[in-house]
Amino acid sequence: MQEDFDAAVGVLEQHPLLYTLVAAGSLLALAWLANWLTKHVLLRGLRKLLGASVLARDGEPGGTTPMRVVSRLSNTVPALVLMIGVGMVPHLPQALVAVVENVCSAFIVLTVALALGGLLNILGARYQRRPSARIRPIKGYVEVTKIIIYFIAAILMAASLVDRSPLILLSGLGAMAAVLMLIFQDTLLSLVASIQLASNDMVRIGDWIEMPQLNADGDVVDIALHTVKVQNFDKTITTIPTKRLISDSFRNWRGMRESGGRRIKRSLYIDQHSIRFLTDEERHRLDRFALLDGYLPAKEAELEAWNASLPGGERDIVNRRRVTNIGTFRAYVDRYLRHHPGVHQGMMLMVRQMAPTSDGLPLEIYCFSNTVVWAEYEGTQSDIFDHLLAILPEFGLRVFQHPSGADMRALGRGLRASEGFQLGVDAGRAVIDREHA
Repeated sequence: MQEDFDAAVGVLEQHPLLYTLVAAGSLLALAWLANWLTKHVLLRGLRKLLGASVLARDGEPGGTTPMRVVSRLSNTVPALVLMIGVGMVPHLPQALVAVVENVCSAFIVLTVALALGGLLNILGARYQRRPSARIRPIKGYVEVTKIIIYFIAAILMAASLVDRSPLILLSGLGAMAAVLMLIFQDTLLSLVASIQLASNDMVRIGDWIEMPQLNADGDVVDIALHTVKVQNFDKTITTIPTKRLISDSFRNWRGMRESGGRRIKRSLYIDQHSIRFLTDEERHRLDRFALLDGYLPAKEAELEAWNASLPGGERDIVNRRRVTNIGTFRAYVDRYLRHHPGVHQGMMLMVRQMAPTSDGLPLEIYCFSNTVVWAEYEGTQSDIFDHLLAILPEFGLRVFQHPSGADMRALGRGLRASEGFQLGVDAGRAVIDREHA
């Protein structure tokens, strides 16, 4: 058989072009066979061997899996066959051999770089499933590593295609450092910002952040190298450059969520004309309020003790301290909040008067709900103010409200009625005057 092969080679050597074509065809067939064996035998056998194991399925959701990375690496096998065998094809021009070797080398570098990028995607996806991923996201670092890998791959591919050492190309990049820094300015700034965000634990996935200048008010759903995605409460998506979270101010509501209570800070604007001292009858009527048990007797005893210390000549009522309806209502609100099941009793709770305004006297309720769920929080807050607005007239108080259209119409009807009455009086007087005349 060896003799037949040598005889065939001898015949082909007498026809150089045919010999070259046959050798090149054989090389291409060998590369195709190597690719077929790798894809349909080795990879299929490896897939059956792994079966339903984690290595075969676990990867980036809807994206790269370990088997796809291995499949991508298998593309290097035919390229290696061509790169090694092209030099054995007889009578090929040396320039053509160099071009094929350089192209195959560049293709191998590109394939390995893409496979490494896919492997990084898998590692990043698996890390995202860990509980600590919300606190320490690594997506930005994964993207930076991929950029570095692709940059090195681009240098090696360029060096392979021009058949030069990559060190020569790297030495020439020193003169282009300023240009490269200008080109990758956003990437460098974003990288620094990502490191600062992660090291200072400023933003996590799932945090509720508020950034009015960029119309962002919602939950962080993704933290990447260049951008942070925020899903607003109206379900729109706001994309924030990562560096803006370092250079601009924003509010992170994580502390509120972790504390277990959300602040209620709202005022009732009391009509100042309704504020007065309580009469004895009104004090007795307010005794039926269970929340005021003990308050009015204690307050009256305190005021009587103070009034008793006044000189005899100054015991006029204008010099005496008396119970007011606004003070009693303030005490009622304080006790109501301290007995409300939706108010967090371990946090700050107070009812205070603010400076009077042209819209009335603000009576501010400052407390915290015992839930951070938005709907439950709003329900607790509304329940509190529903009750306070309804109970306010029991203390002889009114909420200040600007005149509405209905008020203006009622006033107009009153004026017209008074004008009609006055006209009738004037007409009667005229009749009497004529009779006397």
